[in-house]
Amino acid sequence: MKRILFSLAIPAFFTVVSCSKEKPVTSDTNEVTTTKDGSRFVLDTLNSNVEWKGYKVFKSENTSHFGTIKFESGDVTIKDGKLESGKFVADMASLSSEDLKNDAEKLEKLNGHLKSADFFEVEKFPTASYEITKVSPSAEGDYNTVLDGNLTVKGITKPIQFKANVAVNGAEVSIATEPKDIMREEFGVKFQSPAANGVIKNEVTLQIKVKALEKK
Repeated sequence: MKRILFSLAIPAFFTVVSCSKEKPVTSDTNEVTTTKDGSRFVLDTLNSNVEWKGYKVFKSENTSHFGTIKFESGDVTIKDGKLESGKFVADMASLSSEDLKNDAEKLEKLNGHLKSADFFEVEKFPTASYEITKVSPSAEGDYNTVLDGNLTVKGITKPIQFKANVAVNGAEVSIATEPKDIMREEFGVKFQSPAANGVIKNEVTLQIKVKALEKK
């Protein structure tokens, strides 16, 4: 196989209680304390996605690949102008590299390898998800909210916390999380290329960007 096939491992998103074909293989989750008491806002899938970045050899801009994963569905609940709860389901078949978009051959090979059993087994696990379990206001740093939640990838669920900026503007809600490193091996993504081709880092950086519109 060409070296590009081994150039990195990416996240599965996020995206989460999994809607995959397989039952979760772990129950290591946060307790859900959020409610759906409020107005429902439906995810605008055309303007929402997960951005990912993976690294080879060492963590730097020139040894990385980056791309996106689209959302299949999702919703949030808003009460008194504040975020109450939310869940986002990512379509793993949409996983794609952005840095290779001008090289069709390399793009097809990398995307195909990342969707294979070596990485995210998309045929077996077609979705990943993130379900918010707790929402806390924050007055520190560049983010106004802390989100605790459950991330499911390949049927494995782990508690993950994101700092985020949450904005409620009338009939629209936007959520943008901090770029955060996720340990891919914790979600069963353990593939490694031969040492001569360079080591694939365990860290994968994820950032969730969501827009949701009020359901009338």
